[in-house]
Amino acid sequence: METERIGPPLRAGERETLRAFLDFHRATLALKCEGLTDEQLRRRASPPSTLSLLGLVRHLAEVERFWFRRVIAAEDVPLVWSDSGDFQAAYDTGGADRAEAFEAWRREVEHARRIERAAESLDATGHQARWGEDVSLRLVMQHMLHEYARHNGHADLLREAIDGTVGV
Repeated sequence: METERIGPPLRAGERETLRAFLDFHRATLALKCEGLTDEQLRRRASPPSTLSLLGLVRHLAEVERFWFRRVIAAEDVPLVWSDSGDFQAAYDTGGADRAEAFEAWRREVEHARRIERAAESLDATGHQARWGEDVSLRLVMQHMLHEYARHNGHADLLREAIDGTVGV
């Protein structure tokens, strides 16, 4: 798999900038995983933590699904790897399948892009049931940037520990 990462525009509107930064971070996660074996993708950060690159891919598929499909689009879909709504279940990669994880993540990213593009504006709202509050697409986009930025920091450390690769 060859990932292309495009830098965000230097001068653009708010929505285009948020969209571009989110896609930049999505591509960064994919780049952090490129060229690794299944075993390397499953390698844990530091036991007892279950954090691994494959676990991050699975977790971010869940996060994309939750915020865009369940909150903004109000789709009645369960999480991919947990019937109980436990986002931590995605980190358990013991029986995880690499192809399934990346396919689920790519599928959820495409759903998220479709939902974001279909929204009239960043002021569009959805209901976040756990909080009992309505939230804007703007908040969701910002939250997703936060999720990816934080987890890409984890991915930096995981990848360096695996094969010494830094940067990206």
